[in-house]
Amino acid sequence: MTAWPLTRRPAALLAALFWLAGSQPAAAISTHRADVKAFVAQMADQYGFKKRDVRKWLDAAKSQPAILEAMEKPAEKARPWYEYRPIFLTERRIREGTEFWLAHRQELDRASVRSGVPPEILAAILGVETYYGRLTGSYRVIDALATLAFDYPPRSRFFTDELAQYLLLTRELHFDPLSVKGSYAGAMGAPQFMPSNYRRFAVDADADGRVDLWSNWSDVCASVGNYLKEHGWNEGEPVLSEARVDPAKAEELDGRKLALEETVGTLRAKGVDFDSSLPADAPALLIAADEPDGVHWRVGYSNFYVITRYNHSALYAMAVYELAAAVKQQVLASDAQRGVPPSTAPPAAAPPAAPATPLAAGSAPPGNHP
Repeated sequence: MTAWPLTRRPAALLAALFWLAGSQPAAAISTHRADVKAFVAQMADQYGFKKRDVRKWLDAAKSQPAILEAMEKPAEKARPWYEYRPIFLTERRIREGTEFWLAHRQELDRASVRSGVPPEILAAILGVETYYGRLTGSYRVIDALATLAFDYPPRSRFFTDELAQYLLLTRELHFDPLSVKGSYAGAMGAPQFMPSNYRRFAVDADADGRVDLWSNWSDVCASVGNYLKEHGWNEGEPVLSEARVDPAKAEELDGRKLALEETVGTLRAKGVDFDSSLPADAPALLIAADEPDGVHWRVGYSNFYVITRYNHSALYAMAVYELAAAVKQQVLASDAQRGVPPSTAPPAAAPPAAPATPLAAGSAPPGNHP
């Protein structure tokens, strides 16, 4: 049967296919399929794997209908800001973020020195991603990536590449490919790195010879910092500003596009009022945040855009920013209560530098979340 190109498939047909998949139990990935055979051949010819090993792993993989359903309903696309924000800005997540920072202050400070990324941003990303490492995913990564590579046509190419990167990663780290667990999209560890990003950006911060993104907090914090640094984080620059827009001009403005196509100067020229110490030519983007009483406007800068390279969503970046601010406030209050002046807080001296990218570079596009 000849498949239609994705752009020509009726939306109703795609929806029906995903509904049908979701109503079925998990099924084995057939290694007799042409696309699976091609993948096995690629892993053997391009990367030197034994075909029988790749077939064995794929024979053991299960296509999971729940994964296909989850891919169609990410919170970043399905919810407005006023519903998305309460998921992450909870008293518990702020409290546990404060506890996490105080418990791992040295690792966060060292990662911040290396990368230029503030420790509160590093902590907040871990808080949003996995509740500070507590919820790292319950799907076998081999199942998630095989399901999306072979049974999810809209992103088949991307996930086929990630499946290849995963097998390379497990070979490099001496992991059993059938034992590693992660998210429904195949992201792994406390920072939820996709396999290609694990290989490209993960850091052996304590120079112990392996990169552990599940339980080694030096590696975890340094890897998140390295990811943001490599994607263009500008040390010391702001992330986000509240903005005001003349209601008469609001209809002319687009706050839904995730691109640095404006500058501080051009936004001001269009009637956007906001406070910023950045120069007029600094890149910026306008953000429309939906609240129950209407749109609230914000201006994001280069560092805001860098956070969206972790997860391509303005909602995600706003949640990280607000959680970071809330946790920092609580840490400063804790320091003050204990009589720890900011100038005498635990030092952020970094240990001898370890290689920033100790694993082989991957071939998939950047971004921890597809």
